[in-house]
Amino acid sequence: MHTYQTVDFVKEKHALWGSCNHKKMTVMEALSLLDNLVDESDPDVDFPNSFHAYQTAEGIRMAHPDKDWFQLVGLLHDIGKLMALDNEPQWAVVGDTFPVGCKFQKSIVYSDTTFKDNPDTRHSVYSTQYGMYEPNCGLENVLMSWGHDEYLYKVLKFNQCTIPEEGMYMIRFHSFYPWHTGGDYQHLCNEKDQNMLPWVREFNKFDLYTKTDEMPDVEILQPYYQNIIDKYCPRVLCW
Repeated sequence: MHTYQTVDFVKEKHALWGSCNHKKMTVMEALSLLDNLVDESDPDVDFPNSFHAYQTAEGIRMAHPDKDWFQLVGLLHDIGKLMALDNEPQWAVVGDTFPVGCKFQKSIVYSDTTFKDNPDTRHSVYSTQYGMYEPNCGLENVLMSWGHDEYLYKVLKFNQCTIPEEGMYMIRFHSFYPWHTGGDYQHLCNEKDQNMLPWVREFNKFDLYTKTDEMPDVEILQPYYQNIIDKYCPRVLCW
């Protein structure tokens, strides 16, 4: 539903969700709520998202046993999808993300059909290559389409969680396929983005290729991951 992902829409969602005043709960409580959600956009998963979270985290743990923060990112990365349980339509929660406020690139999935009624395509500024941005302004200064990536990023920042910057980039941009897979939007990227790109790509290997029918034993894994949560995202968080 790219029709509705406009600058004005995204700003409204930032105002609605960015204050993190909807719920108070721990990371584990939030993760358990994902059992009530099946992502309609993901053809590879027909079981609750919390299981995919543990699969991703365990895949990262095997490959990067020394990076507990990376393992935590695998566990957390989809928790922002909880918005769908609070009456947000799934098109504003899941799926690929892309910048708004500048010309939509062809690398965006379904770009040839789903933007035709988006009013920003007829805006005198937003329809241009750079739109409302300066060249190489950096992705941190770009307004992305609204979804679970940006929401979780805002929650973690609001609660002053201490995940390293590489992990925060993974969380914020793992659904930005036109960039990390399509190679697009280089005209908005700065040196920091280029340095972070390999980390985002490394994360996505596990996000994509750890989805199997073998269910993780959550009860056994929980104490290990609770220790990591306590290190980087302790206490009850505001959502």
